[in-house]
Amino acid sequence: MKFTITLPANSPTKTVKELLEEDWLVPRKVRHFIRTRKGILVNGKICHFQEQVRGNDEITLVIEDNDYPTRAIQLGNKKLITVLYEDEHLIIVNKPAGMKTHPNQPDETDTLLNHLAAYLSPDNQPHVVHRLDKETSGAILFAKNQFILPILGRMLEKKEIYRRYQAIVHGQLTKDLTINKKIGRDRHDRRKRRIDLKTGKSAITHVSIAQPLGKNTAIYCRLDTGRTHQIRVHLASLGHPLVGDPLYSKDSNSRLMLHAYELHLIQPFTKKKIAVSALPGLW
Repeated sequence: MKFTITLPANSPTKTVKELLEEDWLVPRKVRHFIRTRKGILVNGKICHFQEQVRGNDEITLVIEDNDYPTRAIQLGNKKLITVLYEDEHLIIVNKPAGMKTHPNQPDETDTLLNHLAAYLSPDNQPHVVHRLDKETSGAILFAKNQFILPILGRMLEKKEIYRRYQAIVHGQLTKDLTINKKIGRDRHDRRKRRIDLKTGKSAITHVSIAQPLGKNTAIYCRLDTGRTHQIRVHLASLGHPLVGDPLYSKDSNSRLMLHAYELHLIQPFTKKKIAVSALPGLW
């Protein structure tokens, strides 16, 4: 596999080693493979790791199949994929409600990852960057290769990937608020999470009111953290569980009213802004 990336014009001058190690997070073993086989070119010429690169330089990186560990993904149905954005390195798709993000068993074929593997070419198998609950719909980001995967993971950890959710909760919420309550596992039900102020993990959810919907309220949620069931647990802890939540409200009259509506990020190689909306939303 060969990648050619033109550094943005305002890129600072640095060595090839610094670019691969600090900016692109290429693992040490893979850097060794690239160096020994002279698998990196700058402006079409083979270069050494101590040579400098700068803005507008064209970097070509040759990645062999065995540089990164591979795993087989059973192919699903590519017709079930709705693409919101795609380039050489990443793809954002609109996940339907009721579909798992990825398989838990090697023989599963009906998850979003399976369907995406069928949509992509064999050279661009998908890798999970973040997850959505099975019941949750909306925008979800995947890496198309293991080269960009750790970069996207770092962006997610540093809160450089913006995600905004739509939700509908039971009852009347009348003002914007921030929920800052630690979340831990429920010892009585392995499927669930609960508020655990002593031993739970930090969890922060920002809630803004969209509009009243009869006895319910439409809201937007933005996360500072990404704990399992975070929005669901936080809103339920206020006495306003999500409509349709089978775990935290015992409400089975509709699907779970939670939708990953917007996803924004800066493409790590081109530095262009990517902003998508997963339509239609909940209202």
